[in-house]
Amino acid sequence: MNVTNKNKSIPKVIVIGGGPAGLMAAGQASLCGAEVILLEKMDRPGRKLAITGKGRCNLTNNTDLNEFLAHFGKNSRFLQAAFHQFFVPDLVNFFSQLRIKTVTERGGRIFPVSNDASEIVAALVNWAKNVGVQIRTQARVEEILASEDRIKGVIIKNQSNSIPEKLTADAVIVATGGASYPGTGSTADGYRLAKAVGHTIVPIRPALVPLTTFGNTASRLQGLSLKNAGVKVFVDNKKIAGEFGEMLFTHFGLSGPIILTISKLVVDALSAKRKVRIDIDLKPALDEQKLDLRLQRDFDLHGKMQFKKILKELLPQKLIPVCIDLVKIPAEKSGSQITGEERRRLLRWLKDFSFDISGHRNFSEAIITAGGIALNEVDSQTMQSKIVQGLFFAGELLDIDADTGGYNLQAAFSTGWLAGQSVVGQE
Repeated sequence: MNVTNKNKSIPKVIVIGGGPAGLMAAGQASLCGAEVILLEKMDRPGRKLAITGKGRCNLTNNTDLNEFLAHFGKNSRFLQAAFHQFFVPDLVNFFSQLRIKTVTERGGRIFPVSNDASEIVAALVNWAKNVGVQIRTQARVEEILASEDRIKGVIIKNQSNSIPEKLTADAVIVATGGASYPGTGSTADGYRLAKAVGHTIVPIRPALVPLTTFGNTASRLQGLSLKNAGVKVFVDNKKIAGEFGEMLFTHFGLSGPIILTISKLVVDALSAKRKVRIDIDLKPALDEQKLDLRLQRDFDLHGKMQFKKILKELLPQKLIPVCIDLVKIPAEKSGSQITGEERRRLLRWLKDFSFDISGHRNFSEAIITAGGIALNEVDSQTMQSKIVQGLFFAGELLDIDADTGGYNLQAAFSTGWLAGQSVVGQE
């Protein structure tokens, strides 16, 4: 199929990638008057979107712009233009018009009322088709065609036909996602395509990813979730970060929301061959003085009770044998026999339950990808490449990433919206 532009008043646009950024970009470009083909290499669009938020789809977060941007760290300024033009209220209204009702939950997280990510995928795909987007699946883009620093089209291969096919176009929007969850189609294709036409790729690495630990302590606690824990991250024995909230012990180490939040810092430190330790505060509501007074009271009140039974008032059952082993207080010792030094040892462990970090899980378990296309090579006002005229980028393949909570998905929708709006009329 050839999409050569015979009528210059109707620009021909190719969108690569059928995720949230790609679908939004394709639909907006079509609404702005372009003839749009969306190329998806998998058998259907939106496969990764269908599993986000544990299948519930955390669309965005109901917080103000400044706080929202803060969750993206040092690269947040790049998103200001996109967010000023298409932000949380706009996204909620967009889905409302598609008859998708939303609800705001703890932490400002916004979900569809149905708690069904597949509903979001279906709504986006149907919307894109209804506004005129032609969706072609099982179409892998092998190469972006450009000459004299201007887009000419792409070369694709279909799974059913190994013969390369050339599609010409006035503009191409690359929205292929990152490298996380490769089974859904996010296999770093966009980085390869962008690099081939001259773009710089900031080294990619897993982000929002579980961490692995030395020893067997975490595996002994596998499945235990702590709802209110504090964690501190130490790199070469210097504290660099802290979080409070929910975490999970696994057979390989540590996971859960607060672990995922600090994971990017850990990944970068480990890649620099630095020593990383995470200390867990099991009693963050009490400072050391108040916790010590509580321990003294418990041991005095239950002077005849065995230590292991006293711990039932302090810890989840699964933590008790681990605590006994690590603080080295005999399980059968009575409360009245516990010495001041033993009590202080328990106190230190409760406030600083330490894990030396050995590594992290790979891209198949990372929620998002850190790194990507260098932002100084992309116009943040339009999402157009500064290197190749008519080439646009959107979504996760850009060097932007944020904490959990809906922030990354909003960025995908917003950059996709801006790219789709900007692609028509570009010179």
